[in-house]
Amino acid sequence: MGGQSTAFPLHDAPDTGLLRHIRRFSWIYAPSLADLGFAVRTSCAAILSLLIAMWMELDSPQWAPLTVWVVAQSSRGESLSKARWRIVGTLAGSVAAMTLMAAFPQAPAMFFVCLALWIGLCCALATLLDQYRAYGLVLTGFTSAIIATGAIVQPDDVFAVSIARSSYIILGVLCEAVLAVLFMPNMVERTRAQLLARLDDTFSATCAAIPHLLGMTAPAARQAATGRLLDRIMAFSGQIEFAALELGPRNRVGDHARRALAGMLVMLAHARALQILSPRPDASALPAHEAPEHALATWLRDHAPPPGPDGMAASAWQPVASALTHETARVHDEMLACHATRLGDNFRFSLTSRRHAREAVHNGIRSSVAIMAAAVLWEITAWHHGPAFISFVALIYGLMATRENPLVATLPFLKGGLWCTATAAVMALWVIPAITTPEMLLAALLVPMTIGGLAARRPQLAGYAFSFNMFLPVLIGPMNQGRYDEVAFLNNALAFVASIVFVLLTYRLVIPFRLDVHIRRTAAAMNRQLRHLAQTRDRTSAPAWLGACAASLVRILHQATAVPPPTVNACLSQQIGAMTEGLYIIRLRDMLRTGALPPRAMRMVALFLARWQRGQAGPTTTHVLAWLHHEQTRPHAARDRASLADAVACLHIIAASLHEHEPGVP
Repeated sequence: MGGQSTAFPLHDAPDTGLLRHIRRFSWIYAPSLADLGFAVRTSCAAILSLLIAMWMELDSPQWAPLTVWVVAQSSRGESLSKARWRIVGTLAGSVAAMTLMAAFPQAPAMFFVCLALWIGLCCALATLLDQYRAYGLVLTGFTSAIIATGAIVQPDDVFAVSIARSSYIILGVLCEAVLAVLFMPNMVERTRAQLLARLDDTFSATCAAIPHLLGMTAPAARQAATGRLLDRIMAFSGQIEFAALELGPRNRVGDHARRALAGMLVMLAHARALQILSPRPDASALPAHEAPEHALATWLRDHAPPPGPDGMAASAWQPVASALTHETARVHDEMLACHATRLGDNFRFSLTSRRHAREAVHNGIRSSVAIMAAAVLWEITAWHHGPAFISFVALIYGLMATRENPLVATLPFLKGGLWCTATAAVMALWVIPAITTPEMLLAALLVPMTIGGLAARRPQLAGYAFSFNMFLPVLIGPMNQGRYDEVAFLNNALAFVASIVFVLLTYRLVIPFRLDVHIRRTAAAMNRQLRHLAQTRDRTSAPAWLGACAASLVRILHQATAVPPPTVNACLSQQIGAMTEGLYIIRLRDMLRTGALPPRAMRMVALFLARWQRGQAGPTTTHVLAWLHHEQTRPHAARDRASLADAVACLHIIAASLHEHEPGVP
C-alpha cells in the first residue's frame, strides 16, 4: 500500500489538506495486522461475554464486556496480570461493600463518609504501588462503591448484587483469556524470542551510546540523549514482569533480565563518570561487526587519556573503565542466563521505584472529598440516577488514581466519553430496537468495538479509546426483556458525562497536581537518600539506587511537555549527577565496609562519608582527595595500590560532579 507506483496515484498527488485529513484515519482503513488482530479478538471476546451473560439472564449483562476491555492488553502477560488483580480486587471490594452495608443500614451519612474514607485509603495506598498491583487496590475501592450504590435502594440485596458483580468480572476475564489463547498460539516460545531480541537490541544500543555520550560536550544534548536511553531501558524493565508471566512459573528469566537492565544503568553511570574525567569529542563509534561487549572493552582501552601534567584524569580513568568493562561482562552473563531455564536457579532480583507519601495522601484526600461531594449532590438533588453518578465517580477516580498526572489523563478520557455517548445514542435509540437475534446484535456491535480496538493501539488515541471501549456497552445497555427508552438512556448518559466533568473539576480544584512541586519534592527525597547511602549499615546496591532514580526521572520526563525546557534540563542535570554520585558513594561505602583500603586511607574515607551524611562534604572532598594522592606515593602492596586508585577515582568523580552543580557553574 505504501508503494510509489502509478497504480496508486494518491501517493504521488500533492499533499493537500484533504489528503492530510484522509491519512489521519489510516489507522482505520489501513491498520497493521497486529492491530487488526487485537481489535477483532477483543471485540469478539466482549460480544461473546455479553451474549453469555444474556443467555444466563444476568440482570446487568453489559458489565461483562466492560471487563473484557479493561483486561485486554497488547501482550498476554499484561492481560494475565491485570485479570489476576482484577479478580482479587473484585472479591475484596465485594466483602468491603457488604461490610459497609451491614455496619450502617440506617445511617446514610455515616455510610457515605466511611465509603469515601475507604476509597481514599485505597487510592492513597495504590499510589505507592507499581503495575497492576496498584490497579487491584483501586479496584477494591471502586468495586465496593459500585456494589454498595447498586444495593442502596434495597440493602438486603447486597449479597445478590455482590455475587452478580463477581460473576460479570469472572465471565469477562474467562472470555478474554479463551480468545487470547486461540489467537496467540506458541506463546512461550514467541515470548522468549521477543524478550531475548529486545535485550540484545537494548544492550547494543547502550554500548553504542557510550562513545557517543563521551564525545558530546553540549550538556543539554548529552542529558537529552541519556534521558531517551533511560526511558527505553525503564520501559523495557516495566514489561519484563508480564513476559515472565507468559513464560510460566518456576523460571528466573525475569530476574536475570531485570538484573541485565539494571547493569545497563550502571554502565551509563560509569560512562558519565568517564565523561567527567576526560571528554572524548574526537571519539569514533563502535565497530558494527564485533560483539558489543568486546567492542566496548577495546574502545575503552584505545581511548584512554594519555598521562598529563598532573596525571589526574589518566590515573582515574583506568579504575572506572575497568568497572565499566566488568559490568558489561556481568550484563552479558545475565543475558546468557535468560536463554534457558537452569535447574536449581534461585536467583532473584527486583527494582523498585521511588514513591512520595505526600502525593499518596493528596490522592487519598482528593478521592475522599470527591465521593463525599458526589453524595452531597445526590442528597440535595434527589436525582433518581444519583447512585449511578456516585458509582461512575468512584470508578473513574479508581481508573485515574494510578496515573502519573491524573489531570492530564482525564482530558482525553472526557473526549472519549463524549464520543462514546454519541455512538451509544445512535445504537441504543435506533439500532438496538431493530435487533431481534443475537447474530444481528453481534454484527451491530462489532463495527464500533473494532474501531475502538484499533484506536486503543494508537498511542495518541489510547486515552480516548480507554473510555470509549469500556463504557460503550454500559451506555447501550442491551437486555433480554427490554431496552433503554429515551429518558433512561439520557439519564444514564448524563450521569456518565457529568461524573467525568465532576472528576476533572475536583482534580483541578482539590490539591491539584503540580509538576514543578513534584520535581522539587523528588530532588529533596533524592538528596536525603543520597546522604543516607554513606551509612555503613545501608544495604542499597548500585543497581537498586540507579533503578529507583531512573524510574523517578522517566516519570518526570513523561510529563515534561508543559514545563519550560530550562527547568527540564536542570532536573535532568541534577538527577543524572545524583545518580553518578550515588554510584561512587556506594563504592566507597563498600570499600570501607569490607576493609579493602589501607588503615590510614580507611580513616580518611570514613571521615569523608561521615561529612557526606551531614551534607558537609563539599569542603572536605578536596582535602581528602589530596591526602589520598599523597598516600599513593607511599609504598603499598599491589592490592592496596589498586584499592587506593579506585578510591581516588571515586572521590575525583564526586568532586567534579559537585563542582558541576555548584551555582554559577555552566
